[in-house]
Amino acid sequence: MKTLKINKLILLLIGLVVFNSCVEDDDFDVPNTIIEEPNIPQNALRSINSVAGELAQEQGNGFLDYTDEDTTFSYSFTEDDLFMEGYVVSSDEGGNFFEEIILQDNFENPTIGIKLLIDVNPLFVRYDLGRKIYIRLNGLSVGITNGVLTLGALNGNEVDKIPSAIENQVISRSAVKETLIPLSLAFADFSDDKTNLYVQLQDVQFNRNLFNTGIPPTYAAAPSDEFDGERTLESCAASASVIFSTSTFADFKGLALPSGRGSMNAVLTKDFFGETFNVVVNSPENINFDSSERCDPDFLECTGPSGGGDAIFEENFEGFGTYNSEGWDNINISGTDTDWFISSFSGNFYSRISAFNSGNDEADVWLVTPAINMDTTTGEELSFDVQPNFDNGTNLSIWISTDYSGDPTTATWSILDATIPVGPSGGFGNFETVGPINISCVDGNAVIGFFYEGSDPSASTRYHIDNVEVTGNN
Repeated sequence: MKTLKINKLILLLIGLVVFNSCVEDDDFDVPNTIIEEPNIPQNALRSINSVAGELAQEQGNGFLDYTDEDTTFSYSFTEDDLFMEGYVVSSDEGGNFFEEIILQDNFENPTIGIKLLIDVNPLFVRYDLGRKIYIRLNGLSVGITNGVLTLGALNGNEVDKIPSAIENQVISRSAVKETLIPLSLAFADFSDDKTNLYVQLQDVQFNRNLFNTGIPPTYAAAPSDEFDGERTLESCAASASVIFSTSTFADFKGLALPSGRGSMNAVLTKDFFGETFNVVVNSPENINFDSSERCDPDFLECTGPSGGGDAIFEENFEGFGTYNSEGWDNINISGTDTDWFISSFSGNFYSRISAFNSGNDEADVWLVTPAINMDTTTGEELSFDVQPNFDNGTNLSIWISTDYSGDPTTATWSILDATIPVGPSGGFGNFETVGPINISCVDGNAVIGFFYEGSDPSASTRYHIDNVEVTGNN
């Protein structure tokens, strides 16, 4: 028994010695989290603007052409080290950004931004929001990818991701970390050179139709969401909208969208095809919809039964002169030269309007149907096809009147709940059907008015209207 106790005592003493030895060896050092400022010579620093200028020169322009996705500029390995500096404005913590860092030239009042592609995930733990970082440019290439300025490794003729193995050779963290001040930006001021910037959108809301299904809309968890959830975000200050995009891999994709209105901080970018402006948030906390009062107009609400009838009015705009649609009124109430006119493509005729290159600060133009008798039918509905092109904000609305007599400024109009689709900013969209819209509560002789509120260049979206139809039951 005595021997057993002695053995236990010896084991205890050995254990204490080993424990103390471990403590003395490790000394429980706290990991060093202090970032040492990189020693980069001032003459080796390049701004994002300088990098963009190199690409513009390679394109043969005095300005950066965001539609040229074929030209790239590469920095040589053999030159002295060059470094680009910028502030991080994206975070992949919520999964809405992936293997990319969005940088802008300043933490406030930025003038240009750039996307850095790198095969690393996650990135936010080292490159947090507001962190100043330096990118070693040697061996990297810059170009336009998906409509935005992009920096990475050249793969064939495309700017691709920087390999993860050389992350520490390419990116250096600064000790400087600033609080980002988003750039306040109106929808009408969206432009290619504002992409990759951290912006604030004020007095905005999600489109009302998202909330009319009885099922709370999510960021990106609808059955139709394949790669990204795209939701229409509207400005309450102007007749304009933009696509709010969320990755289907985002942690918050299943959360319900806020139904009110307010402000939003987001990164301005383009869609996969580089055609349409998109806004992308780092997390739902970037949305501050602090008002439950929406800014939806007072739409005409017809609650009676509708649908299933025959056409009582239809127009496909074939067989007319350039400015003459028989029985229709084409009236510019702003006194400028912009008008609706008949155009065609591949044998299909439609009515077309745009304020682009008109030089007009205001281009308020009505296209009004002939009178449609609503007394002999029931359950009337309106539908039409619209093609939005070179979109820079929705500036088309649809109205109905029963006392129109030729002057749209003296008629009584009711706005219809018509959601006008958003098209690409850099090209032609597709024809999409709007409606059917219930107009069954209207009696008498009614006219439908397509009202374009444009200006050059801030609201110059080009619209094509076709296949206008009103149906009703006899």
